[in-house]
Amino acid sequence: MRNSGLQRAAVFAGVVFLLAILVTQLVLTIRQESITWDEDDHIFAGYMSLKTGDFGLNPEHPPLVKMLAALPLLGMDLKVPPLQGREFKHEAFLNGKEFVFSNDADKILFRARMAASLLTVLLALLVFCAAREMFGLAAAFFALVLFVFDPNFLAHGAFVTTDVGLSCFLFATVYAFYRCVKKPSAGRLVLVGIATGLAFATKHTGFLAAPSLVALALVEWWRSRGSEARERLSFGRAFGALVVTAIIGLTILWGFYGFRYAARPAGLDLNPPAAEYVKGLSRPNELKLLQTISHYKLLPESYIYGLADVRMISDFYASYLLGKPYPHGVWFYFPVAMAIKSTVAFLALMLIAIWAVVRRKLPAREVWFLTLPPVIYLAVAMSAHMNIGMRHVLPMYASLTVLQAGAVMALGRESRIWMAVGLVLLGMQTVTSVKAYPDYIPYANELWGGPSQTWHLLSDSNSDWGQQLKATSRYLQQRGIKDCWFVYFAEGVVPYQYYGIPCKPLPTQDALWIGEKFYDVPAEIDGPVLISGADLSGFEYGPAELNPYAQFQQLKPTAVIQNGVYVFEGHFAVPMAAAVGYIQKANESLQAKRLDDALAEAQTAVTLAPASVKANVTLGDVLRAMGREDEARQAYERALQLAQTIAPEFQVGWVGTVQGKLAGN
Repeated sequence: MRNSGLQRAAVFAGVVFLLAILVTQLVLTIRQESITWDEDDHIFAGYMSLKTGDFGLNPEHPPLVKMLAALPLLGMDLKVPPLQGREFKHEAFLNGKEFVFSNDADKILFRARMAASLLTVLLALLVFCAAREMFGLAAAFFALVLFVFDPNFLAHGAFVTTDVGLSCFLFATVYAFYRCVKKPSAGRLVLVGIATGLAFATKHTGFLAAPSLVALALVEWWRSRGSEARERLSFGRAFGALVVTAIIGLTILWGFYGFRYAARPAGLDLNPPAAEYVKGLSRPNELKLLQTISHYKLLPESYIYGLADVRMISDFYASYLLGKPYPHGVWFYFPVAMAIKSTVAFLALMLIAIWAVVRRKLPAREVWFLTLPPVIYLAVAMSAHMNIGMRHVLPMYASLTVLQAGAVMALGRESRIWMAVGLVLLGMQTVTSVKAYPDYIPYANELWGGPSQTWHLLSDSNSDWGQQLKATSRYLQQRGIKDCWFVYFAEGVVPYQYYGIPCKPLPTQDALWIGEKFYDVPAEIDGPVLISGADLSGFEYGPAELNPYAQFQQLKPTAVIQNGVYVFEGHFAVPMAAAVGYIQKANESLQAKRLDDALAEAQTAVTLAPASVKANVTLGDVLRAMGREDEARQAYERALQLAQTIAPEFQVGWVGTVQGKLAGN
């Protein structure tokens, strides 16, 4: 009894110690990293959901993580910007920016991130428990160390985003179902339903809990056919368990929306309305399905709206992989991204796990539960064309970590060599994580050149999410730099000036989408020029012909800040960037009926960027407004030719637009 008590105490102390290391890394990361692209949007939406029951500000994501992150803010005396009825994405992003940065941004961000980090700690604890139950205590500690020092979980575990939260609840769902299958009971079945509901309420891809459970139930039913009657899982019992799980899960989902169908409280409407917005779906079967669900109010309106949005944006999101931009997603994106972003230790342990599975060294049930859900998740991710970050397949990693730990222990019982290899790889994982601190976002393993090379290989949240502003500010202050230019990835949704950065902004695609103005950009500039890694890759512009900053890709930077902001000294011509401001001024003058001003500005834009479709279209619009139809047609015809000959796969949208203008529409 005494030895048993000491063992329990030692296990408890070991788990607490490792979790403390995890929390320490997350806290230090929170303090090092500035706000990222989506966080002010998520924080504001979560706060408004709690305070006013408004679920229409960020319907792209269900509310669980956002509400959890906003809970510590409820006791603060905060200024809340008034709603302006803008399109829902602009409303959430712009009001989110004002909400965070008109208050104490650092305090808001720290509190919200610490709350979101609780889900990372919970996932780590679940990994330990699952590994212990499946493979024993040694495997549990092995898996926990792997998790605690995984750069990908450390990269996203402290941010107010949904990826680690989804990883937590999808893993919780599978683990709860595993325990229910092993020893069925009403209580364990209820836990499956609760975990499923929490997955549903975290992210729309939480619905993948459903096919995972169905697939696992079928496997259990198939495997139990030859068992004794009392151990055999009947199809009816399996089906009944899934129905109960679905009822509980959907009830919890509705609960997070206040058991209310309408996305917004009385007096507020979605912009654009749901019935109109879902018509943008390109797949008729999906449109019909969501319209039917909406008609019978089977799911909350905000959830339906978000499903439609997720499917629509997957149609036009560009991809960037191995230095090449793609106009749409590519099926092989996630396998390659995982090979780059996973640690060498993780990849080696994955090979060991595959070897153990092939040799049948692991129990069949555990193998099915740890491999089938990740396979389903990866298959859906590869077909969805949402290629903006390896974080979107992060839910696979918890299950694979447990499998790897079980494989090392199973093979280690046969030979000490396997155990030694496993311990060496565990040490490599730890060293890798320590070396990556605090720049976990741009992490790439040594086989691909490490974090300094990530921007050449991947973009967006794989390398740069706009999180380097604190380090950038220190860099500029230490050198006394007051006059500089900044191509900042999160321009428009994050005011980098808040962090004491004096640079003047240069245009980016996202900043233009959010409505930022760039009137004062000259055709030639003097450095320092700072460029975010995501913008340096040019993935949102496309090939070099369309990228105003392509020249910088061939230059060696003077400095690199947190492997995400690149500093260039010298004198640079940036005519395509300068043309952006003239296009904006031309359109504003056109709307104000100042046609002579509009013409001069449009002509300047074309002179600066003669290959720009947008500049030529703007010139055509001005000439048409002035009644100079023949000249307008010439401008449109030039624009059409450019769209069809210069990287045409990236300018498909312009072709239809210009053809419509030539037809007089």
